[in-house]
Amino acid sequence: MVGTRNRRVSTNASPGQSRLASVAASEIVRVDFGAQGISICPGPEASSGWAIHVMSDIPTDISHDQNAVRRQKLTDLRAAGFDPFRAVCQQTHFSAEATKAYVDGQDYTVPVSVAGRLVTIRDMGKSQFVKILDQQGLIQLYVKKDLVGDEAYVAFKKLDLGDIIGVSGTLFKTKTGEITVRIERYTLVSKALRPLPEKWHGLTDAEQVYRQRYLDLIVNEESRKRLIQRAKIVSAVRRFLEDRSFIEVETPVLQSIAGGAAAKPFVTHHNALGCDFFLRISLELYLKRMLVGGYDRVFEIGRNFRNEGLSRRHNPEFTMLEVYQAYSDHRGMMTLIKDMLTTLCRDVLGTTKIKHAASGQDIDFGGTWREVKYKDLIIEATGDADWFRRSKAEKIAKVEAMGVPVNPAWEDFEITNEIFSKRIEPTLIQPTFVLNLPKELCPLAKISQEDPDTLDVFELTIGGMEIAPAYSEQNDPDVQRTMFEAQAGEEIQNVDQDFLTALEHGMPPAGGMGVGIDRLCILLTGAESIRDVILFPQLRPDTKA
Repeated sequence: MVGTRNRRVSTNASPGQSRLASVAASEIVRVDFGAQGISICPGPEASSGWAIHVMSDIPTDISHDQNAVRRQKLTDLRAAGFDPFRAVCQQTHFSAEATKAYVDGQDYTVPVSVAGRLVTIRDMGKSQFVKILDQQGLIQLYVKKDLVGDEAYVAFKKLDLGDIIGVSGTLFKTKTGEITVRIERYTLVSKALRPLPEKWHGLTDAEQVYRQRYLDLIVNEESRKRLIQRAKIVSAVRRFLEDRSFIEVETPVLQSIAGGAAAKPFVTHHNALGCDFFLRISLELYLKRMLVGGYDRVFEIGRNFRNEGLSRRHNPEFTMLEVYQAYSDHRGMMTLIKDMLTTLCRDVLGTTKIKHAASGQDIDFGGTWREVKYKDLIIEATGDADWFRRSKAEKIAKVEAMGVPVNPAWEDFEITNEIFSKRIEPTLIQPTFVLNLPKELCPLAKISQEDPDTLDVFELTIGGMEIAPAYSEQNDPDVQRTMFEAQAGEEIQNVDQDFLTALEHGMPPAGGMGVGIDRLCILLTGAESIRDVILFPQLRPDTKA
């Protein structure tokens, strides 16, 4: 809104929230409208009229309002002809790289240009020690009035915590041994208009941590390191597979049939095609089409979406690795996953042993990985060698006596699997391959020739949770059709006829495996919840925003 030079200004807000302002344009440079009324800031005459700047109320004394103080500083900078949001700077080194570039005994000889967010200020009068944060961590800067000049030093002292600056200078080591950049010139490249959370208290509200992850990354070093570590884990997985001739592909997220798993999908509508689609619940069926098409080793790291509950181990949007290798089987996948996780631990963590916080055990990825049949674990847990010959009623009575609630409408295999989920899986801390699961649980795997009631599959459990299921993939189209149609459980997936058609063209025998990236990161980083390894987990909309 721009007014003529002698136009008068008024506001019609309610009496308790505003007051009438009536001033000649030659007396002001800005009028600010806020929740409590308007404040008139005197200044040089504006030749083009009045610049009306909408912002929070700035009373006569604004020292108690950090937002207002910071906005006033920005206004002053712009009035002086400098806009930090249009400034740029050069960055030759990240913080850790700059520290490594220092040559011992050669102070003030190695030039660097670094940039980051101002997080610490220590004022010593005619000089200041400050620290900035970039993606590699902190680095200390030293600014001295005699070196940068009076005007630049005065401006530097007006910087606030949270401001982003770029500096150039030379490296030296302080008396305490800290590698520091002596500033020769600096540039403010972004003015923080809101203050950071308190240094010592940080973000104390758990939901705020996830909702405002950007603040959590600034003030919480543990979160920052954990989420950077996640990126390194994903990168290392890619390198591992690519080094073994696996090809990474991308398959559709929008699918006409929610296949590959038994889960409730999210539904969306495609306007141009005039039909509904599902956000995928699994990567599997399209990757197997790639096997039919001649890609012998293929993988995808992608998002799946399941319209189900949230928990410490479940998020509606999650990341999966699925990998398929022609002319292999579930035993080949055993070798692959053991080599992969051992390599990840060595290359990313620097050790093959990690601490499992809940149990206090050291998980040893470099040791022997246990192999045990699903049926043997059930018999051991129930103490009943005849468990798999018991009637459904007998099983329900036994399970309830164990303190595991079940739904009487469940099928036999679901009752048995509840024992595994509640009483067995949480105890499997060391790497354990659970073999030969019931055929009803996995309609996409080959039936075991040794025990036709089970499948040639394994479920890798580490730290008390499933990390990677793997199959000898079913490639007989007729058997696959029968298994699809007989699939049991609360949610029956539609039969994907196009996938069955692809199988009829011939798919080579193959081993296939899925790895939950989020769960893997929980395990390797020691996180307490899946939300701690996802940058922006799902939350209800913030109605207070």
